[in-house]
Amino acid sequence: MKRRVVVTGAGLVTPVGTGVAKTWAALCAGKSGIGPITRFDASGHAVQIAAEVKDFQVEEHLDAKVAKHLELFVQYAVAAAREAMTDAGFTITPENAPRVGSIVGCGLGGLPTIEKYHKVYLEKGERRITPFFIPMVIPNMGAGQISIIYGTKGPNLSVTTACAAGTHAVGEAFRSIASGECDVAFTGGSESVVCPLAVGGFNAMKALSTRNDAPEKASRPFDKDRDGFIIGEGGGIVLLEALEHAQARGAKIYAEIVGYGLSGDGYHVAAPPEDGDGAVRCMRMALKDAGMQPTDIDYINAHGTSTPLNDLVESRAVKRVFGDHAYKLAISSTKSMTGHLLGGAGGIEAVFTALAIKDQTAPPTTNLENPDTECDLDYVPGTARAMTIRAAMSNSFGFGGTNAVIIMKRFEG
Repeated sequence: MKRRVVVTGAGLVTPVGTGVAKTWAALCAGKSGIGPITRFDASGHAVQIAAEVKDFQVEEHLDAKVAKHLELFVQYAVAAAREAMTDAGFTITPENAPRVGSIVGCGLGGLPTIEKYHKVYLEKGERRITPFFIPMVIPNMGAGQISIIYGTKGPNLSVTTACAAGTHAVGEAFRSIASGECDVAFTGGSESVVCPLAVGGFNAMKALSTRNDAPEKASRPFDKDRDGFIIGEGGGIVLLEALEHAQARGAKIYAEIVGYGLSGDGYHVAAPPEDGDGAVRCMRMALKDAGMQPTDIDYINAHGTSTPLNDLVESRAVKRVFGDHAYKLAISSTKSMTGHLLGGAGGIEAVFTALAIKDQTAPPTTNLENPDTECDLDYVPGTARAMTIRAAMSNSFGFGGTNAVIIMKRFEG
């Protein structure tokens, strides 16, 4: 019998605000975090907009000397973990540290630092490369620095599965606790690659929106005028605990995580199969793991990237899995406001899913003005909705044909 696992803490650094309260209020109000790129001079780029974190003050979360040698994606992960730990009222001690894990997803790691020091190497030579270069750029340093800074000594794992990384990380942490490998885990995802190589590279794939003149309107999931995703940055961490561990210390509980699915498309490096086969199997696997029927789900936080193919295929997949119940579900893409955080997306969206259950509120999909004829489900257009949410699903799909789905439900003792 696997142990029950609950969410007891949450932390967020997002393009719509730093901190859970600020981010959630902005999402439910339909506020966008997308604007002109400020991280570099994008005037010569076809894409000049992104969803950047705007209010993050690292000194509020980390010692300045430590932060100096940490890439932004690591800073975001550590800060979100700190908020999650404080929110949960959890303290790491020498006694419990070996039973506390750090399992965090990331897609591209320290690409901005690779850009910077490649230029340094070419212009000034090898001796000018900082000795912190390698530790700054490797993708596992979100998980690693959470462990080092806060003293966790249980599973220390980074998941690097493109845009599904954050959700895979939460699923793996769920499994680790359920199986008894650890009692508590910091888990989620982080990413920060608003830099010329990433923006240029994704644009070369025709994956990004070029709606530079209207940034807040550029991310349009399920809308017939969508033209690509918006690259975003930030991090989201949930603190997961074995139920008995949480109850023993009187912790508050946001939701219970009950199901996890993962699959491969076996099809294409970037495009999903038109029938959504991989996503279908992944959602069904999560439902089976949760011991649930499709009719038990009330809300889905969709992958919903605002790309022409993803939104169409995800809608088809939901219809195949849920049948007639697909039209009774509330589905939203919070990427319409946060942009797409790549490996960090599943982290912030796990937090959003837990908050939707806690507050019994589905956040909206903004900019859905002219629905695609095949995207004909209830995407909670424009305005957040108070509703009964017994159980919710969060979907993430990534390049390489990798899929991840988690299910949470309202906690009942």
